[in-house]
Amino acid sequence: MKIFFLAIFAFNIQTIFAQQKLSDSAKTINLKCAYAQPSKVIALIIPAALLTYGVIAQNNNNSLHQLDINTRNKIVIDYKTPITKIDNYTQWMPAAAVYALNAAGVKGKNNLRDRTMLYALSNIIATSVSYTIKNTTKVERPDGSSNNSFPSGHTTTAFAAAEFLRQEYKCVSPWYGVAGYAVAAATGALRVYNNRHWVSDVVAGAGLGILSTKLAYWLYPSIKQKLFKNKASSTMVMPFYQNNSAGIAMVYNFGK
Repeated sequence: MKIFFLAIFAFNIQTIFAQQKLSDSAKTINLKCAYAQPSKVIALIIPAALLTYGVIAQNNNNSLHQLDINTRNKIVIDYKTPITKIDNYTQWMPAAAVYALNAAGVKGKNNLRDRTMLYALSNIIATSVSYTIKNTTKVERPDGSSNNSFPSGHTTTAFAAAEFLRQEYKCVSPWYGVAGYAVAAATGALRVYNNRHWVSDVVAGAGLGILSTKLAYWLYPSIKQKLFKNKASSTMVMPFYQNNSAGIAMVYNFGK
């Protein structure tokens, strides 16, 4: 199954890259999108709706909560399928694709420093909010292993990475974002399949991940102006979030 999912994602990226190479206009594309960008209010509708779904489902007396129970029972009792750990890797794949595509010569929206800082900021927001909610709500996981089920951290990471990929390459081709979101959705589905999360955990995690990256792209211009104004610098930041542990490795070199 690992090979299957990795092959699908590699095929999508390879196909998009091939299309990119064949397009003469793509080689000279202006990264300032030709189409109008939606307002911030409109951009918040989808992540807000996903988060709202997750919150409502925490009420034990509604149909959304019952969907959590029914889905879990269907998977565990009826299918009894083996657990896979591929979701530990797919959560990072959309973000890894950003760096792989840049290395392959398909330039995205930002340079190495800026896109790394953006991804770091996205993960800081996502991890901080997710950790706070998990320790406040204390929802039991469907497998009974712990009380930090809501929202799904893996799904949050995956959708934050998918939105990161979309933001960096939406002016090159919308299909990059489609591929990233497909992998993120598969990650969320696997968290339910593995009996580690309820459906509502995954839906809320998706909303939180998308929102975190959108906020990062809105906030970063102001942060960048304060941090790097009149300074030549080289920055490398690599965030991580795994098994409820988060951290950031950062190297920052100031120019003269």
